[in-house]
Amino acid sequence: MFANDIATDLAEGRVLELAEIYALDAVSDDERAMIDDYVKDAPEGAEFFQRVREARETLAVSFTAQDEPPAGLFGNIMERITQEATAPAAAEPAAPAAVSPAVDDLAAARAKREERQRAGGARRWIVGVAAAAVIGLGGIGVGAYVSAQNDPVNQVLQAQDVQKQSAPVPGGGTATISASSAKDSFVVLMDGVAPAPEGKVYQLWTLPKDGSAPVPQGTMDAQTLSKPAVVKGLSSASSVAITVEPAGGSQAPTSAPVLVVALSA
Repeated sequence: MFANDIATDLAEGRVLELAEIYALDAVSDDERAMIDDYVKDAPEGAEFFQRVREARETLAVSFTAQDEPPAGLFGNIMERITQEATAPAAAEPAAPAAVSPAVDDLAAARAKREERQRAGGARRWIVGVAAAAVIGLGGIGVGAYVSAQNDPVNQVLQAQDVQKQSAPVPGGGTATISASSAKDSFVVLMDGVAPAPEGKVYQLWTLPKDGSAPVPQGTMDAQTLSKPAVVKGLSSASSVAITVEPAGGSQAPTSAPVLVVALSA
């Protein structure tokens, strides 16, 4: 539950909940300065700016060139929300022509209180819409969405310099290597490859450019065989090899490679 003003939210420790409206510039200059002043020394400051960054990244990657919203859409939404939240209540019967000073004071106090409540209601609407917009665009939530964008596999596959090459695997299927020099990593994806014999697994190795011993880079059993595997250290590797090893993998190859693919970095 948000308060009627930013100062109260900060005083009651709700700074993290303000990250999305801060990211969307749904605060005034004074409110932004108030938040900045609070978070600069706050223990949750780093987490606050992490949420701000995630919110902005989510918006950036969610609006493609083909799906850009009409100009001024966000402003129009906020204007309508504010108008609805601050709309006056139904007209009341006219007051008698003569009222006592006490009644005047009471009416003024009530009007002032209702105005604060309407302003607070408008801000809560804005907070809700801002957070919903960011979370909704993420589909499964800001954190999860950005986590997917930051996944090492996706970073390689979506890199601008990614280069792909496929090679047939003996016994059927292919292995596709997607390499990115910018990420110093490559992704191995097996397609249509039968699992290794019972009690065995496929194991990935990188062959260093300096001719030193193969470096183990993980195993692929029947459950993980069809899933992409990311390997770092592209710049130091000349090739990637795949062998068949005992379950659990080996520290050094125990069989001849079933596949060797040269890498370029």
